[in-house]
Amino acid sequence: MPTPATPDLVLFNGRFTTLDRANPTAQAVAIAGGRFLHVGSNQEVLALAAAGTRRIDLQGRSALPGLIDNHLHIIRGGLNFNMELRWDGVRSLADAMAMLRAQVDITPAPQWVRVVGGFTEHQFVEKRLPTLEELNAAAPDTPVFILHLYDRALLNGAALRAVGYTRDTPAPHGGEILRDSSGNPTGLLLAKPNAAILYATLALGPKLPREYQLNSTRHFMRELNRLGVTGAIDAGGGFQNYPDDYNVIEELAEADQLTIRLAYNLFTQKPKQEKEDFLNWTATSQYKQGTDYFRHNGAGEMLVFSAADFEDFRQPRPELEAGMEGDLEEVVRILAQNRWPWRMHATYDETISRALDVFEKVNQDTPLAGLNWFFDHAETISERSIERVAALGGGVAVQHRMAYQGEYFVEQYGARAAEATPPVKRMLEMGVKTSAGTDATRVASYNPWVSLSWLVTGRTVGGLQLTPQRNCLDREQALRMWTENVTWFSNEEGKKGRIEAGQLADLVVPDRDFFACPESEIADTSALLTMVGGKVVYGAGDFAQFDEAQLPPAMPDWSPVRRYGGYGAWGAKDNGPLQQLARQAAAACACANACNVHGHAHGGAWNAQLPTSDAKSFWGALGCACWAV
Repeated sequence: MPTPATPDLVLFNGRFTTLDRANPTAQAVAIAGGRFLHVGSNQEVLALAAAGTRRIDLQGRSALPGLIDNHLHIIRGGLNFNMELRWDGVRSLADAMAMLRAQVDITPAPQWVRVVGGFTEHQFVEKRLPTLEELNAAAPDTPVFILHLYDRALLNGAALRAVGYTRDTPAPHGGEILRDSSGNPTGLLLAKPNAAILYATLALGPKLPREYQLNSTRHFMRELNRLGVTGAIDAGGGFQNYPDDYNVIEELAEADQLTIRLAYNLFTQKPKQEKEDFLNWTATSQYKQGTDYFRHNGAGEMLVFSAADFEDFRQPRPELEAGMEGDLEEVVRILAQNRWPWRMHATYDETISRALDVFEKVNQDTPLAGLNWFFDHAETISERSIERVAALGGGVAVQHRMAYQGEYFVEQYGARAAEATPPVKRMLEMGVKTSAGTDATRVASYNPWVSLSWLVTGRTVGGLQLTPQRNCLDREQALRMWTENVTWFSNEEGKKGRIEAGQLADLVVPDRDFFACPESEIADTSALLTMVGGKVVYGAGDFAQFDEAQLPPAMPDWSPVRRYGGYGAWGAKDNGPLQQLARQAAAACACANACNVHGHAHGGAWNAQLPTSDAKSFWGALGCACWAV
């Protein structure tokens, strides 16, 4: 399909980092039909504009290709986002507990208050988790469930009653229910060594109705857009069944309401039934089926349960079953014969080397060349395994899990072992396809800038220097890990990932210059403008007027998203004064759902960047009813 010659939109007066080596910087871009038409100087691009062309002056701001997460549980995360209180980016346990208490006050029975991953105790100045006594004092009657990494879950007494755990509840396989001297559960669940008990317990909680799940998924995408994310590869996930749990994202795709380009992998759910799953799926689903916004991307990250080595670095490395290779070979042969790529969760080199034995065996009969298969995580992959991956034409998708668990890894294996865990720079030097992502929402935060900070600085979110400078990436390398490098993993090379004529028009204008800001500020970055396919999906500050993605308020009305927004509680940064203003205005206003300023466009007002320090300007811009709904 030929690209129209007249642009729909031009962005000018910018400082574009294109990642196109033939044209690395630009002042302006022209966009037509959802793709970049021209990338060059202000004069060149503005000369292409016609009377109907929209113009956005970037006012000297820097602009980057849109960020693409190589491993995000966006489908599962979207179904639950509106129910979850996010402690991602919260700097103190005192603030986190204040958020929890406030949420308890407005959460109706029988709903739970859930803090489901994305944080570590090391990010808090207190360097600890809440005690069970603190949880029970904060919420004597409302169930509270807190998931901390792959490591543990904390349940208050009301949550234990809700899930029915008593002294008669048997010990779970691969986990532990801690008990007091009388045998009664205390509320602490441990992964020993896998997180099955944690996730199975979480799955017992109430679910959102379908209408709310649609709303929740849109708000999760909006939060990702706020951080400059324009694409992701969904890695499936536990308790995410295909096709039932994909209905919501499919409905949004059909309604043209996706603001994230999504490639999805299929994740088997039942041990000993993996072969049947993949035989069925390869017969009924087609690799690459879909569109540039929603498309099938193969198998994984779970291929067979016997090969899963969950990374709880507080526990010794798990020993995999002796028969793992046979299970894995059956599935990999099905995938290779059907030309389906796969991704495989593998934390430790011991797992990777055994899996490579299988892949090499299959390759002798059914060549793997061109399949774009890869390992996920690979924290302790050896140089020999890297060589073997390269020889088979595979890749490695890394995530910033060490930024959240690095302290535990050092306790278990020592600081020297953590210096190249994973060995990102060495993999790039050896020519292995390598890209970056988050593994959000449970293990680490979905914030891409935390990952970029970790790649550049080698520090955990708790401030521990894990990676020496010689093993860190420079900022351009890190950015490529989050953009063009990811496209190989979804078989979309040349289609997106750079600001280049002919590629999909996905970009972000961050609120600071990624290449010039202090390293310590990288993780605090957010977007002023995010575009997907030439459409503004998020705008803030001077660019709020261009925002085309108006959302209804987060549903239900007690959703933590309404009060806190998301990462770092950005929606309530001035929480005390802000909530006081909200209460005062609501009390003075007779309306319930409509707003005289915005009508019913509460979603856009809610998400705008507003002068909250100035009460008159704040309420003049936002309107009281936008907070009253």
